[in-house]
Amino acid sequence: MIKTYWNKGSKQKRNVIVLGLILLITLIFLRDDYQPALLFVRKFIFVILLSSTVLFFGLRKFRKLASAGARIGVLVLLIVFFGILYVIGWHFKMYDYMKTYNVFNNLNKVEIHDLPLTQNERIQPLRNVFSMANESVGETKDVSLPHLVRIENENKWTMAIQPTEKYMWQGMTDNTEEVFAVSSTTPFPRFSGENRIPVTFSIGESLKFSRNTYNAVVQRFNVFQLFTMEPSDTFYMKNDSGQWVEVVSLIKWKGFFFPYPTFGGVVVINNGEHDIKDYFERILIGKGTYISPENMKNYPYLIGQNTLAEKVSQVQAESLKFLGGFSDPLPWNMKTAVKIPKMPDDQNQQPFVTDFDFSDTNSDAYSGLYHWFGLEPVGNERTSLTFSVFIPSDGTDKLYYYDHASKKQGYAGVTAMPAKVIESRKEFDWSVNKPVEFRPYIKNIAGRKRMFFLGTISAVREGSNNFDGSATPDLALIDSEYRDVIWIDVKHPSSWDKSVYEQLNEAWRSSEGIGNYYVEDEKVIDATLNNTDSLQVIAPVSNNQAVIDNLQRQLDSLKAVSNKK
Repeated sequence: MIKTYWNKGSKQKRNVIVLGLILLITLIFLRDDYQPALLFVRKFIFVILLSSTVLFFGLRKFRKLASAGARIGVLVLLIVFFGILYVIGWHFKMYDYMKTYNVFNNLNKVEIHDLPLTQNERIQPLRNVFSMANESVGETKDVSLPHLVRIENENKWTMAIQPTEKYMWQGMTDNTEEVFAVSSTTPFPRFSGENRIPVTFSIGESLKFSRNTYNAVVQRFNVFQLFTMEPSDTFYMKNDSGQWVEVVSLIKWKGFFFPYPTFGGVVVINNGEHDIKDYFERILIGKGTYISPENMKNYPYLIGQNTLAEKVSQVQAESLKFLGGFSDPLPWNMKTAVKIPKMPDDQNQQPFVTDFDFSDTNSDAYSGLYHWFGLEPVGNERTSLTFSVFIPSDGTDKLYYYDHASKKQGYAGVTAMPAKVIESRKEFDWSVNKPVEFRPYIKNIAGRKRMFFLGTISAVREGSNNFDGSATPDLALIDSEYRDVIWIDVKHPSSWDKSVYEQLNEAWRSSEGIGNYYVEDEKVIDATLNNTDSLQVIAPVSNNQAVIDNLQRQLDSLKAVSNKK
């Protein structure tokens, strides 16, 4: 058709050339707009090809048949086929089932037999930090979702102070000009002073058009990456030269039959003002430097850092339901099937980014930030902790898991924690106070490693869906084995382990036969007694008066000798 139109004359040739150039420019400049369609084809390539093949041959057969009854039969078969495909694939979620099974088969799973200790415990939950950060900015500013990252050997919540999405003009003209970086280990996060860092990003999550982070990263993709990559979470951190950078985590889709998501590396966007050169670079080839998972080891600031997309770690943790075999998670089986528990009152679901110390676990895992999951049985009435899952937050191709169920530990899972906390403080108004974000707290206490859950009480204002952040939140530790709740002093983390021992030591001694711990005061008393024992002590006698008279005579004799001298 185009060839026929081309041969009609010079005017038609000019039209074809102009339209071709417009189409080419559109394909280049607007690839961030149509890339989701290409990614959709990649994600469902097998189903699309299967459906297209069946539809092609079905319609071909339909056209060749002369009988109306036969044609109706072909249409009925096509309807039945696509109906079954929909019911099995989407209604019963068998497509996701097969995708997760592919993840399981391609996952580098490592079972550990000793729990790591937690370190650098973060006090505030994510949504409290987000709420307090938003209280510190003006009307025309928004705060990006906080992420826990490592900044100069310290764990900090970082987030960008960016132009608000409520007003289009700010998103088109303003830059991201400040970043919050607040300590995660303090109960008093300050959103001012040295924690409010002036730094300019011309690319931002809330900015518009080519200056939007998603658009700029997609424009940077090559043709192959347009079909396989998608931008995910955005992190703010310092690079090896001490400069603030924007790090965008990428999800890469692999496989032909039921493609599955994996960690695809990162795109690093440097800070700086935008100019005319920057403008043409953005619209033509995008912004940022792509770093593949294999090359991340060449950048020290990315090693052990939090750069893994939560969508990837979630499907990896969920895939452990196939440890009992392919058919185990099916509805009529489910002997060892597990799920990621959902907390209805918690605005931040698992994973919880936590700092772990693996130094004494006899494994090759690094000590640092991990995505932690506490998996539980699939049934709604079962809340035991089945697996603890530790996924390296820097995208390292490994998953570490600890099997609580096979060790018959009988630990309570995250789902059981809110009821324990509520029952322990009946005087609270639990309609506006919510126990949230139960992250692991594992310490060596009283002779062995013990696992607790650290939960925070967050308030919700009436008529609001957001948690109110408190500088001094109420904290509770729940022993997952003994189910007891210990309310701890948020201002004195160094006293937490002793508080736990003081409350539970008698239960531990009666159940486990442990000795005495945390007895510094008694040790001082013992030392005093030892000194006293070294002195001459007069044995008790029945006639106290005789002893007194004898001592008095000795004293008089000493005085007489002294007077003669």
